[in-house]
Amino acid sequence: MTILSPVLRILFLAFACVLCADMLWAVGDPKPAATQESYIATWQEEAVQQMEKYGIPASITLAQGILESGNGVSQLAQRSNNHFGIKCHSTWTGKRTYHDDDEKGECFRVYDDAKQSYEDHSQFLLRDRYARLFELESTDYKGWAKGLKSCGYATNPKYANLLITLIERHNLHQLDVPGGTWAGEEALVSNDGDRGGSKSKGRNVREHDVVRLANNGGGTLDLGRSHRLRTTEHGVQFVYAEEGDTQQSLTDDLDIMPWQIRAYNEVTKNHEFQAGDRIYLQPKKGYAATTWYTVRQGQNLWQISQMQGVRTKALARKNRLDPTDPLRPGMKLSLQWPLNKDGELPWYARAMGAGGK
Repeated sequence: MTILSPVLRILFLAFACVLCADMLWAVGDPKPAATQESYIATWQEEAVQQMEKYGIPASITLAQGILESGNGVSQLAQRSNNHFGIKCHSTWTGKRTYHDDDEKGECFRVYDDAKQSYEDHSQFLLRDRYARLFELESTDYKGWAKGLKSCGYATNPKYANLLITLIERHNLHQLDVPGGTWAGEEALVSNDGDRGGSKSKGRNVREHDVVRLANNGGGTLDLGRSHRLRTTEHGVQFVYAEEGDTQQSLTDDLDIMPWQIRAYNEVTKNHEFQAGDRIYLQPKKGYAATTWYTVRQGQNLWQISQMQGVRTKALARKNRLDPTDPLRPGMKLSLQWPLNKDGELPWYARAMGAGGK
């Protein structure tokens, strides 16, 4: 048995502390799934203040915030407080970060506080490019939505319709009139009360069944093409696949490049997603939110990597496996720490309180 010198042990412990701190930041306490309603409730007051100050409809600001930030839980929103996907451009002198968007490694603005993102969004729309929008009434949300698309705010050809759909689904236009208030969840159709076959029935009624099936390796359920954006406990955005989804339809619906679908989900061009599968919209991480996973009958490393938001190769390396190795039902996989040659957690992981098998 090799005995580490005190100096090396201290260095290893320091490295482990940094790694563990990063994991704890990303994992934190389990968070409930973010919803569009919770985002509206949090930011409606700020959106109204921006409208009163600059004349931009509060409904437009909120709809853009929901769409661009994934209900406030996208990596860009969480880490950089950027709720509107505003890129650096040549005039930006503040902090910056880099993410894949229309192109790989694009520069995005970083804010100290999310309210700064709202203020900068308003200032951004004051540029000459968007000047004609301010000729519209603040109650003309459809004109603003179509104008933002025609002025080049987003590349998605469905951008205007996406904004209008969000505004009308949640009655956000109620905030565009002086003294207006948002009716909140009372304005939404109750899933429990809508059992008569209306168009809205399929949107959320069976969502918990989809989650359950996805966590058990997939299944076939139709969610009514809602594609509700979600995030894992350690901060990776995803949606659940719906009946009939193809890679092409997903790139159209989610405004994501084909190579991103393949790269983020580690699939080939010919892969067919099944209803209930997780589809990641950001790169999976090198670790998961939990320490261990117990393999079930018929599962392989890729399926588990999709369930846990961990890259397949990272999962294989941690467990001293080849990505194509068959798995035994009941075997336990480490999701956060690399195992030693004896199949146990390293001493520094145990020193940080990581549990054993």
